[in-house]
Amino acid sequence: MRIGEGILAGIVAILSNKLRTTLTMLGIIIGVGSVLAMISIGDGAKAIVMEEANRFGGADQFSLYRSGHIRKGNRWVRNRSKEYFTYDDVLAIEAEAPSIETVVPRIPVWGGSTIQGEDGNEVRAGYHGITPTLQTSMDWDLHSGRFITYEDVQNKARVCVVGFKLIDELFMGQDPIGSEIKIIYGTGYRPGRRSNEESTRRAERLTVVGVMTPRGTSIRYGWDMDNHVFMPLSTMQDRFTGDDRVTMLSVQAKNVDLVYQAAEEVKTVMRKYHNGEDEFFRTRFTVESVDTLDRIRKVLQITLSVIAFVSLVVGGIGIMNMMLVSVNERTREIGLRKALGAKQRDILFQFLAESTAMCSVGGALGVLLGLGLGYFASKLASRFVTIVDQWPFVFAIEWVGISLAFSATIGIGFGLYPAFRAAKLQPVEALRQE
Repeated sequence: MRIGEGILAGIVAILSNKLRTTLTMLGIIIGVGSVLAMISIGDGAKAIVMEEANRFGGADQFSLYRSGHIRKGNRWVRNRSKEYFTYDDVLAIEAEAPSIETVVPRIPVWGGSTIQGEDGNEVRAGYHGITPTLQTSMDWDLHSGRFITYEDVQNKARVCVVGFKLIDELFMGQDPIGSEIKIIYGTGYRPGRRSNEESTRRAERLTVVGVMTPRGTSIRYGWDMDNHVFMPLSTMQDRFTGDDRVTMLSVQAKNVDLVYQAAEEVKTVMRKYHNGEDEFFRTRFTVESVDTLDRIRKVLQITLSVIAFVSLVVGGIGIMNMMLVSVNERTREIGLRKALGAKQRDILFQFLAESTAMCSVGGALGVLLGLGLGYFASKLASRFVTIVDQWPFVFAIEWVGISLAFSATIGIGFGLYPAFRAAKLQPVEALRQE
């Protein structure tokens, strides 16, 4: 009962000095609020990268591409290998690499080509030679029509699937299924043609058999998948490149934990069918982007946690100073309570409760501040960071719990000395104080 009376008296003392109490808690409030706001922004950035990875090939995927330069020792040298990817490599990898789920051969032309509709509308867009595995590996739904089939690949069919934006840009919003498009190329660039050879303007007609759902623009690479045309790989080779080469392979492991093992299996297969060579191509891992951001985020979290810790310690020192002043101001109150039978532990708990309450309330206000700052920052980022449509507001509940627990710990830690000092006061000496 005495402990309860002491805590009530402590609350009254805190409320009687509102301005001093508020200023004392500022260190706690700012420390907790700032670190939670920055963690929210960092988690939002990670959510963007994860969403990007899922839209353009998940973290369980990696790409092989023939590089113009390879690394020899500590320097980069020109890639003079005569080896290149073919569709046979796809079949070999699928048959001999047990950690592989799918392999997508691709011949991409990322943009700058002229695509013409039946009504003469033209857009600058990209086009790709692919196989049906692209849809499953990217988990990409159809808006209408159908996707490229293995029969299309086998027959070198002159068909294509178009990105969602091309409905408006080429067909004025009308259903394009069954319509023809014309891909005009050779005006300065033709896949497979050497740069010193004379370019000739050519065009190929393809029938639209499907439209993909919107997929958006890649933040990392800058290309817009909704502004591309997809045709059978064999059609691309027969009509555009004139050879059996494949530019890149997009490989999907059975799960994200097997990505690096799958990459080693692919290298083994490539050495087997390419004269022991595995340096003529480079490997790009999607998971590396996520891992890199996660490492940056963790470094920021550690840095911010140290800053917050310093801020909380400074706030704790302020609270200890206020509690010492409070002990001096309330000496007669302490003496009177002891004279009426209060024990040392009653006084100890009273002052500990005061310091803990101030730190806990400061931590709670800091959480609210962090919520507000994180939300405001996400809205501000959505307005000024043009590479994303919406910056997600992410708030980690575990950090809220950590912040509140740490604030309470600071209150107990820095309240102990003033509390012990108050508890050790002798009743007679305390009552003699003015």
